[in-house]
Amino acid sequence: MTIREQLELRELEYLSPYAARSKDSKGRERPEEECDIRPVFQRDRDRILHCKSFRRLKQKTQVFLLPKGDHYRTRLTHTLEVSQNARTIAKALRLNEDLVEAIALGHDLGHTPFGHAGERALNQVCPLGFKHNEQSVRVVERLERHGKGLNLTWEVRDGIRNHKSSSTPHTLEGQIVRLSDKIAYINHDIDDAIRGNILREEDIPPEFRKVLGNSTRIRLDTMIHNVIINSMDQPEIRMSEEVQEATMGLRRFMFEHVYKNPVAKGEEEKAINMVTNLYEFYIRHLELLPEQFLDMLDKNEADEAQLVCDYIAGMTDTYAVKKFEEFFIPESWKI
Repeated sequence: MTIREQLELRELEYLSPYAARSKDSKGRERPEEECDIRPVFQRDRDRILHCKSFRRLKQKTQVFLLPKGDHYRTRLTHTLEVSQNARTIAKALRLNEDLVEAIALGHDLGHTPFGHAGERALNQVCPLGFKHNEQSVRVVERLERHGKGLNLTWEVRDGIRNHKSSSTPHTLEGQIVRLSDKIAYINHDIDDAIRGNILREEDIPPEFRKVLGNSTRIRLDTMIHNVIINSMDQPEIRMSEEVQEATMGLRRFMFEHVYKNPVAKGEEEKAINMVTNLYEFYIRHLELLPEQFLDMLDKNEADEAQLVCDYIAGMTDTYAVKKFEEFFIPESWKI
């Protein structure tokens, strides 16, 4: 019996009846020989962790555009916090930690430079529209490994595609990531906003602090414990009604006072204009796209608008600024 088979047997013996088991996966788009050590979801986790799109997350905006400080979250540190929250919940509920971690690490791979400002810009200018969750799936299915994709299991791709509020993943592990994403960004964005002097702890409405707590640490602890208590031996992942309402109320508060705050978002219009101009430039100059994208165009694997979106969405903040300067700023004007 291989190590993988021993681990699969351990899953059968230990995991909750509601867990997704590696041995029962719906599989990959392209069949592969099984690894002798790693079950399929662990293998997916490793593929995501080692891909180029994952590494680029370290230079992509979470909320604060090009912040002046080393301690603000980036898209990468957000992803790691989502993963940690999700694994804590999954372990307590005896669900599949490998699947949870793979979904969490991959959920934002398709995010644009400059956070949701970049996403809105591409969605407005591209006739196909743009959603970062769908782009994350496209990254793992078609763009990584020079167009071959990572060939992940159905369960991981389903969790990545459906991590937004408007969707529901088909596995409890995916549902954990979907909720852990909100728990992570609500709390770490409060922490960053306080660090940036945009928000004070006492600015948070007392009705939310009464239910959730008076610090980021306590609120995280409250939310995660509440999810575990209310999801134990249940066929869905949920919070209690009181904590759910307070969490969503706090989320609405953050949208009003932080995500739309002119101090935090003061450079957002510049970022939107930058992404828009880059899109329009590359549509006119397709020959400047990297060879991988030109090959896909020659093979009719995607149309022009899709490939330009693919390229720009994959840029880091700093690379997008560099390309904008290259195409739109006369050399003698650069400081």
